Amino acid sequence: MNKKKLILGIIIAIAIIGGSIAYTFYSKIFSANVNKDTVINISTNSNFETVLNEVSPFLNNINSFEWVAKKKNYPNTIKAGKYRLKKGINNNDLVNLLRSGKQTPIKLSFNNQDTLEKLAGRIASQIEPDSISILNTLKDEAFLNHNNFTLETALGMYIPNSYEVYWNTSAKKFRAKMLKEYKKFWSTKRILKAQKQGLSVNDVITIASIVQKETASTSERPRVAGLYLNRYKNKWPLQADPTIIFALKQKLGQDTVIKRVLLKDLDIDSKYNTYKNIGLPPGPISMPDISSIKAVLNPEKHDYYYMCADINNFGKHVFAKTLAQHNRNAVKYQRWISQQGVNR
Repeated sequence: MNKKKLILGIIIAIAIIGGSIAYTFYSKIFSANVNKDTVINISTNSNFETVLNEVSPFLNNINSFEWVAKKKNYPNTIKAGKYRLKKGINNNDLVNLLRSGKQTPIKLSFNNQDTLEKLAGRIASQIEPDSISILNTLKDEAFLNHNNFTLETALGMYIPNSYEVYWNTSAKKFRAKMLKEYKKFWSTKRILKAQKQGLSVNDVITIASIVQKETASTSERPRVAGLYLNRYKNKWPLQADPTIIFALKQKLGQDTVIKRVLLKDLDIDSKYNTYKNIGLPPGPISMPDISSIKAVLNPEKHDYYYMCADINNFGKHVFAKTLAQHNRNAVKYQRWISQQGVNR
């Protein structure tokens, strides 16, 4: 009888120990470990130590995660990307997520960038590649030549919008996506609209960039576009102040603040000086919104050739058909801006 009790006791003890070990393993693998909803970035070429440093602030037990990760061979299968972690998921699900490479896409957006440098900086703030590698990719002359762009027209390839991409998208893959989106945007219908006005796609983008800088009012843009098209088609100089500002910033630096164009500025030696040169600048002076592009493709038909800031309706303009009318408007504006103390 005592022997039977001893055997039973041993069996029970083994069961308890086995159950305890099994529970420990089960807990390591299947107990909730992520302590909050969060997003982590696993950089390209990261090692396991880097991953541990990235996830540790969001885990209840880093040691159990490390144990499960090694058992599932994760240190040898690390995939870069942005991953969304949900509070309460266990180590097994977390390791499976990171091993799968099923990262969370991001909404990359940009608009109104004046230069490729500023565009590169904007993009670099949202995806993994740094601004220098992005800028070098945007300026790659072999790519530009192959796709009929120049350094002056390259900015026009990027249509302002929001795009779904992965955080670890390379600079070249980003550029390839933007070229695809550019070709998609410039449908046959839009190209035909441009051709009916005697304009190329780059002509449209260049005029749209001037319209963009002239007015923030989307409702006014078709009228402004019509004005510049009147000048362009009749071989008048565009006389667009934003092109002078662009030329001045090329000379003085992009961070130069210019609130007022002076008479002496109109003599600047630049291909972008639309007071001296007939026709269009060699490329866009900014990144036009889609609304500005549409304004050029669908301009308001009128006989206006002059425009001036409206001192009674901030952000809008008064339009004139004759130089005499324009001069009267300009005198009012110059007097008003001087009263505001704006000298440059």
